[in-house]
Amino acid sequence: MNSGAQQRSDRRPQQDRRRLRVAVSGAGGLVGSALRDALEQRGDEVLPLVRRQARQEGEIGWDPGSGLIAPAQAERLDALVHLAGENIADGRWTTAKKRRIFDSRGPATARLVESLEQLQAPPAALVCASASGYFGDRGDELLHEQSLPGDGFLADVCRAWEAAAGAAEDVCDRVAIARLGVVLSRRGGALGRMMPIFKLGMGGRLGSGDQYFPWITLEDAVAAFLLLIDDASTNGPYHLVGAEPVTNAEFTSELGRVLHRPTIVPAPAIGLRLVLGEAADEMLLASARLSTQRLLDAGFEHRHPMLRGALESVLG
Repeated sequence: MNSGAQQRSDRRPQQDRRRLRVAVSGAGGLVGSALRDALEQRGDEVLPLVRRQARQEGEIGWDPGSGLIAPAQAERLDALVHLAGENIADGRWTTAKKRRIFDSRGPATARLVESLEQLQAPPAALVCASASGYFGDRGDELLHEQSLPGDGFLADVCRAWEAAAGAAEDVCDRVAIARLGVVLSRRGGALGRMMPIFKLGMGGRLGSGDQYFPWITLEDAVAAFLLLIDDASTNGPYHLVGAEPVTNAEFTSELGRVLHRPTIVPAPAIGLRLVLGEAADEMLLASARLSTQRLLDAGFEHRHPMLRGALESVLG
């Protein structure tokens, strides 16, 4: 079935589509909880990966340091969606924090894939998160899925993460990589942290504001994950970002318009570096202009392709 037909099939009554068994790591996070709700609403069975022994039916226990605790719990899955990872935006990047960020992605994913190798009937698909940080700071270069990775800590993390997930190609029928931009939602994440400052009229561009700011609404991120779960022709990396590339200055201006607040208080790069250190350059000042063409070619249709409409929908 092609992806367009698959998306149409998802809107049919539940009795007309096969119920899927989907395991989700990070099911309590911003994207994971929304994805779980969407899967359950359409009638699928969701099995969250929990970082302990499973205590009730429908849970799958796992340890990021060693993999699945009882691998047989993951037999005969239609898909495993792997979202778990240390929060990169929580606190300054100390040496210990950077080690946790790295280990929770590349090595933890490698252990998970090794566990799948023990299964008699491994998941048909592994859908693994990654991030736009894969490309580092690339100015205004238009980045496609096959563009070379960049430099920096986050680029190293994403490269190791994707390589570990890619090893599942020997186990699963296919592996899809979801390179996420900044997910926009009132429920939390980056936008949730911005809102109090902008509502006070103290928001502004970060650094020069010329850096490209890859974004996507939570609704579109979930819809893209559903496509990668459902469409058996999808494999390899996909960019999960909005259709309209914008700079940080443009994003700031649109957010101010939607909130009816001024955006005249810039945050200079030197100040951001003093507060956040290395994380400022990699999370806030790096530029990544990502193409969405491969996702569109797979049949995806953004609910919110343009930034102003996206912000109005999220904040309205």
